[in-house]
Amino acid sequence: MADYTLEEKDSFIVVGIGTELTDYAGMDKEKADFWQAVSRNGILDTLKAIATNDYIFAVNEAVNNKMMHYAGVMTDASVSAPEEARIIQFPKGEYLIVKGEGKTADELNQKLEGIAFGQVLPEANFAYVGGPNAMVELGQRNGFIFGEMWIPVVSQ
Repeated sequence: MADYTLEEKDSFIVVGIGTELTDYAGMDKEKADFWQAVSRNGILDTLKAIATNDYIFAVNEAVNNKMMHYAGVMTDASVSAPEEARIIQFPKGEYLIVKGEGKTADELNQKLEGIAFGQVLPEANFAYVGGPNAMVELGQRNGFIFGEMWIPVVSQ
């Protein structure tokens, strides 16, 4: 089984700008195109300006029967978010944490999602509770982006 940890987290807020994912087979391309757009048009820089740390969040969440994907940052409740942004509340509780690195953020996201949902969760004695999950880009070292997948879980 893949290397993972379980970690207790306090609730936290991510402010994100999102897009609806509509093509399950082409989801990776939809996400990559979205990230190129928010990087190019300055939205990501706007979000970084209100962040409480340097982490970049790629959040997946079902909202009103739509699969949404967000570029976001961790903030506190008092921040003034951009008008088109969504406030995403992550619950206090236990989180599955899968760590890794990739040459790009997109590669890292695909790798961590694959390990978490394809290897760890199917074999573990805990279950994803639904709600938002995130790939958290923590930084860069030796030419690679490193980060973690954070998924809220409960014991079975």
